[in-house]
Amino acid sequence: MSDAEKKIPPKKLTPADVLKGESPLVLTATLEPIVGDRFQPAGFPEIGHVIYKAPRKDGSTENVCIVDSAASMANHLETVCQRGAHDLDLVDELSGMPYIRCVTGVLEKDKLPSDKRETIVTSLTEGHRIASSYFLDGAALKPDGSKGNGKFEADLVAKFGIVLPGTPKAHPPPEKWWDVFKGIFEIDPNSLVHGVLFPQWQIKIPRALTAHLEAFGAGRVDRSGVKFDRLGKTTSGQPIFAVDDATAESIRATFVLDVGLIRSFGRKKGERALGLSEKQQEFLVALALWKVQQLLASPFRFRSGCHLRRTALKCYEQDVEIEVDIASAIKTAGLDKLPITDVFWPREELYREGQVDAAKSADGDEASEETEG
Repeated sequence: MSDAEKKIPPKKLTPADVLKGESPLVLTATLEPIVGDRFQPAGFPEIGHVIYKAPRKDGSTENVCIVDSAASMANHLETVCQRGAHDLDLVDELSGMPYIRCVTGVLEKDKLPSDKRETIVTSLTEGHRIASSYFLDGAALKPDGSKGNGKFEADLVAKFGIVLPGTPKAHPPPEKWWDVFKGIFEIDPNSLVHGVLFPQWQIKIPRALTAHLEAFGAGRVDRSGVKFDRLGKTTSGQPIFAVDDATAESIRATFVLDVGLIRSFGRKKGERALGLSEKQQEFLVALALWKVQQLLASPFRFRSGCHLRRTALKCYEQDVEIEVDIASAIKTAGLDKLPITDVFWPREELYREGQVDAAKSADGDEASEETEG
C-alpha cells in the first residue's frame, strides 16, 4: 500500500496543547444540507441574503454567500450550553460552571427561596452577557436568598477596582486589569470566551472565539410561498411572498480561537500570580473547543431551512479531532466551588405595562403606546 493510500488518523486537539501552541488556532468544518442541496442563509431586509464576488489568486472571482455572521455564530455556540431553546438550565456536562441569572419572584421575609425563583434571562442568553442591564441594574442575592444592598453594578465596581465610578472618567487602573479578568472569570467565564463591553468603565474585551459560516460557489434560488386565509379572519387576504434559498459547491464554518488573547489574561511576576492561572486559561480554551465540538457533533439547525451536518474538520488542511473533558476542566479550574450568581428584579419592574405618552400630535391624536423594557 502506498503512502497516499494509507489513511492518516486525525490529529487530536487538547486544551493543554492548544494553549501552548500557535495563535490563532483556525478550524475549518465542511458542512452539507441533511436533505437535498438547498439551504436558507441569513436574510437581510429588502435585499435577502448576501452573495458577493470574492477575488481569487488566479484573477477569477467566486460567488460567496454569507450564511451566518460572527454575531449569529456566537449565539449558536452559546445555545449548545443550554438544555433547550426554552430551557435556560445548563446541560449536565457544564454542571458547576458559574454564570448569572436574572430572577424574579415573591420575597418571603425579605428573602427569595431558591425553589421559588423564576429565571428570566441568563448571561448565556443576553447579547451583552455579564454587561447586560438585566444584571447590572438588579440586586445580587446572598447565599441565604436575601437581597444585597444596592445594584449588582456596585459589586462589580468593587471587584474590578474601578476608580472614579459614576463619572465619564471611570476606568480600572492598569494594575487592576488582572482583577477584571479574574472577576469576570469567577462570575461568568463564558464572557471571556465571547467578549464583553462595559463602556461606562472603558472595559472592552474582544472575542477570543470568533466564527463565521459561508457558502462557496453559491447560487441564489428564488422561490415563493402563499398564505391561505380560508375563513377571512385577517386583512391580508391571500398574499404571495418571496423566499430566498441558496445552493453552493461547498459550505464551510470557520472557527478562530485567539489563544494569545487568552494567555494575556494571566501570568506570573516572580512568585506572584497575576490574573488567571494556567489551569484557568486552559479552561477557557476547553470551553471554546467544547462549544465547537458540540455544534458540529450532530446535524445542527442554524435556522428553519438551514439544517447542516459536518463532513470534515481540519486545522490548516490537516484532519483533526477535538478531545476535551469539560467536566474535568471545570473542576481543575476551581469553578465547581463557585456559586451561580442570581440577580433579583421585582416582578413589577420586569413586567411593567406600556405607558401612553401624554404628548399629543399636531392633529390632536394621542401618540402611539410604547412599552418600556
